[in-house]
Amino acid sequence: MVRVFVPATLTMLQRMVDDGLLHALSGTAFAVTPTLREAYAEGDEDELSEVALRDAALASLRLLAAEDTELPPRRVVLAVEVADATARPDLDDAVVRLAGPFAMADVVAAYVDNAAAESAVLAAIAVVDDADLGDEDAELTVGDAQDHDLAWYATQELPFLLELL
Repeated sequence: MVRVFVPATLTMLQRMVDDGLLHALSGTAFAVTPTLREAYAEGDEDELSEVALRDAALASLRLLAAEDTELPPRRVVLAVEVADATARPDLDDAVVRLAGPFAMADVVAAYVDNAAAESAVLAAIAVVDDADLGDEDAELTVGDAQDHDLAWYATQELPFLLELL
C-alpha cells in the first residue's frame, strides 16, 4: 500500500462522506516519490510526507478557485492508502496518478483548515494563478495561506466536522 495525499474541498469531502467513494480530480494526488526523495536528499520520511502534504494543500487552493459553493473556503487534504499510484515526475516531484476512485475506508485521515485560515485562503484563491506565473505579491499571499497549519481529523470525525460548518 502507498500513502498518498489527495487535494480536495469541503464539497468533495461531503460527497465522499455521503457516497463512500471519491474520485481525485484527474486522478491527481501527491506522495513521497523517488523523485521527491532525490530532490530532498537530507529529508526523512516524515519531512518528505510533509512536503507532499503541502503540495496537496496548494492544489486544494486551485480546486477552491474553480469551485462555486456555499461551504467555507477551507483547504482539504485526504491521506489515503492505495494499492497503486504512478509517479508523474513530468508534472512535479511529488505528483502521482491514481488508477481510479478510492473508498472512505481507504482514508487514513483528513487535514482541513480551521476557520482562522478562511480570510487567508480567500485571498490566496484570488491570486493563485498569478502566483503560478511568478507575481511576487501573489506568491506572498499564497504563502500566507500555506502558513496556516491544517488540522488533523480521523475519518470517523468527518461527518461531525461537516455538520458543524
